[in-house]
Amino acid sequence: MKTVFTLLLSCFSLALLAQSPVGFWRTIDDETGKPKSIVEIYEKDGKLFGKIAQLTPEAGKDRNRVCISCEDDRKNQKIEGMEIIRDMKKDGKEWEDGTILDPKNGKVYDCELWVDEDNPDLLNVRGYIAFFFRTQQWIRTKNPAQ
Repeated sequence: MKTVFTLLLSCFSLALLAQSPVGFWRTIDDETGKPKSIVEIYEKDGKLFGKIAQLTPEAGKDRNRVCISCEDDRKNQKIEGMEIIRDMKKDGKEWEDGTILDPKNGKVYDCELWVDEDNPDLLNVRGYIAFFFRTQQWIRTKNPAQ
């Protein structure tokens, strides 16, 4: 009986973990459809944050490029390693009330994100200003350092 209980508890824990946005996610460029980066999402003090763990090598682009268009503390900072998601708060199955930075143009958008109910390896990431928004799907991936 104890073994069955332990097994059920383990399965339940894995199911909850699979629904968590914490981990590594591959981003896809909206214009080219090609992989753009790997973002690490992590929890700190009950909030979610995300940083670019790795830029995908692109022909003719320097992986050490900086965010010259940023207007906050990230101005002229390296994009690889940069925190682009800040202060996301949990609300049911979603995380919201935080921000996301697009290092391509330096703009900061309000953000909400949630793991896809049908496929826990997809993360819906929505950036918005007022009623205008864009939603991307990021793909769960392994730690790029492994």
